[in-house]
Amino acid sequence: MAANARSAARAGGSVIRGILTNSPLSLLGYAYATLVGMVWGFIWSTGNVERRGGLFIFRGMPSWTFGRGGSCVGACYLTRTNVSPDVLEHEAVHKQQWRTFGLLFPVLYALEGFNPLTNRFEIEAGLEKGGYLRRRQRAPLRH
Repeated sequence: MAANARSAARAGGSVIRGILTNSPLSLLGYAYATLVGMVWGFIWSTGNVERRGGLFIFRGMPSWTFGRGGSCVGACYLTRTNVSPDVLEHEAVHKQQWRTFGLLFPVLYALEGFNPLTNRFEIEAGLEKGGYLRRRQRAPLRH
């Protein structure tokens, strides 16, 4: 009997995950977050706005309008000047996380905690590319 209950709970969890992730509902949340990011970006951006790799990049944002070096909201990346290729690759992963989880993403992100070194979403996006780890210098080869 306990095995049947566990199996039913797993099946129920799969149904809920199917409704909340990679679904029309998560896509709607992603679209809404992108709209919010665009409005915020167009209000505060003083730099060029461009689209690269599916990300709308808003530069010249005042530092109080985003977190850390920049923030991804839906398909929008809001920053002052932090637009290296590595950072944009990192932010593209966050864009996909928004697409997968929709408006659940900020909740799940907060539940993971705001230490990027232990937050699974930052780890998945790449700590080094996100600027959270210093790149290791390669030791010179000795002959």
